[in-house]
Amino acid sequence: MKNSLETRLGIFAVLVVIAALLIMETLGGIGFFQRGYHLSALFDTVQELKVGDSVKMAGVEVGRVEKIALENNKVRVTMKLNGSTVVKTDSQAAIRFTGLMGQNFVAIDFGSPGAPQAVDGAVLATVEQPDLNAIMAKLNDAATGIQNLTKSFTGDTINNLLGPLTDLIRQNSGHLTATISNVEAISGQIASGQGTVGKLIYTDTLYNSALDTVSNLQGTVAAAQQVVNGVNEGRGTIGKLVTDDTLYRATTSSMTNLNQILQKVNQGQGSIGKLVNDQDLYKNAKLTLQKVDKAADSLEDQGPLSVLGIVASNLGL
Repeated sequence: MKNSLETRLGIFAVLVVIAALLIMETLGGIGFFQRGYHLSALFDTVQELKVGDSVKMAGVEVGRVEKIALENNKVRVTMKLNGSTVVKTDSQAAIRFTGLMGQNFVAIDFGSPGAPQAVDGAVLATVEQPDLNAIMAKLNDAATGIQNLTKSFTGDTINNLLGPLTDLIRQNSGHLTATISNVEAISGQIASGQGTVGKLIYTDTLYNSALDTVSNLQGTVAAAQQVVNGVNEGRGTIGKLVTDDTLYRATTSSMTNLNQILQKVNQGQGSIGKLVNDQDLYKNAKLTLQKVDKAADSLEDQGPLSVLGIVASNLGL
């Protein structure tokens, strides 16, 4: 009986140890009998991360947090990963959570395809996530500010803001009523086609007049176009002057003849040329004028016959 009891106790102890190992295997994700390797990452804060929390890649659990410790104003998180998990040296670790009230976990990205695989004991780069507590504190501050703002809009404050406007409306209620009535009357007259504005809106006279003006303008433009076409085709006096080169040739010939005449005058040819360029004619004319002037001076005290004799003698007759 004694040997049987000891045997049973031994079997029970073995079963307890096996059960404990199975529980640790289930809860820890990586058991004592499963091979793996360790990686670590340094964070400014781990928020609510705890030992035993999951380590995931693309949402798939690949390990567990094994140790959390302070180190040189940082927090070192040591992770144990499955031996089959491939983590690159440029992979980054970040602390995330599954919801506002969910459990935190460490997320590792895949890294670059060409980067080498991280070995046991490697330290990964980290990406700091916003602190949920800080976000909630900011939301709380914002809510408090909004609450204080709404409190400031009390009945007394609204009365202070709208009081002067209310008094102004109350004091000028009669004028405002009359103004509104006048506006209604004017709008009614316009709607019924009365007055200048009403006639402009509802009467077709202005439209018809504008249409006639446009039609007349179109007719004038058409007539002007016909005149221009006639000129281009050489019809009429202006058309002939514009398109016929006879006038051009005649003008060119006249200018040529005039140029020849002026050249002869400048050269002293012909009567006009001699008159313009002969110095003897100028001297004779000057001498004759001097004799006439002298004769006129001597005629002042003489009679008619004496005047004729003196003129004849002075002229050499």
